[in-house]
Amino acid sequence: MNQPAEGARVAAVAAANSVAPQSHPRQHLGAELRRLRDLAGISGRELAKRVGISQSTLSRIEAGHVVPPLPQVMEWAKAVGADADCQKSLRGMTEAAHSPEVRDWAASLADRVHLQDDVRAFEEAAHVVRNFQPTLVPGLLQTADYARRVFDTFDPPYTPDAAAAALAARLERQRVLYDPAKRFEFLITEAALRFRPGPPRVLLAQLDRIISIETLDTVGIGVIPQDIEASTTIPHGFVIYENEDHALASAEPIPGSMVTRGPELVDAHRRRWAALSRMALFDNDARVFLADLRDEIHRIAID
Repeated sequence: MNQPAEGARVAAVAAANSVAPQSHPRQHLGAELRRLRDLAGISGRELAKRVGISQSTLSRIEAGHVVPPLPQVMEWAKAVGADADCQKSLRGMTEAAHSPEVRDWAASLADRVHLQDDVRAFEEAAHVVRNFQPTLVPGLLQTADYARRVFDTFDPPYTPDAAAAALAARLERQRVLYDPAKRFEFLITEAALRFRPGPPRVLLAQLDRIISIETLDTVGIGVIPQDIEASTTIPHGFVIYENEDHALASAEPIPGSMVTRGPELVDAHRRRWAALSRMALFDNDARVFLADLRDEIHRIAID
């Protein structure tokens, strides 16, 4: 193939045929990369070799499921003979795709009764899930009564039917904890473990469930005591979803949630996870802490 001539042809067609807007910049980028590959007449297998990635990763990039780093995009552009203007456009698309996606939960609920299926999709696609919660027990560990009472605190509030549907979907999500092909790691602050959305009996049952779940081979639980010497500040809750060739992070600052696939931001969440882990108790130390806390709540309940 004559690379300069092909590059000019690709650039000309790119200018004449803009990619239709997609639901998210990552899909816009993936569609454009796929279009440029098709125009260059290069198979997915061949381009994957040239860029230095697996064919499955290439397919995920083109589908908008994975956001490639900028150097990889530039290698892709070089491989398809894209000219300077086209490369500049791809740079802009890549930067946009790496920007955090902020979701307004209230707006998202406009045409749905709950959003549990969105979270479930992330959990089922990941091989490793790392979940940090500073204010309440993570949803995957919640008992039905605890979860129901948490839903009652939402603003805007759920309708009774929506709350029932959300509760059923949250409990259904918890089946993923028993998948032997996955690993779930939780970091929970003492403040979150003490959060009580109901009478003491609700929290007692919740602590019993955490103690039970901790015995699963697929689950690891770390507890961050209030009196521990801090190695980092306590941020808002976040979850890191790791897969074999990509990752994303989800955080929930008010008033919405932030989902990012950008490598730099995902790495920032990983660093914060590592710092928080240095403050946590694990294994037998965590079990002793949870048992002592349960005994304390039990004394409160019978007083």
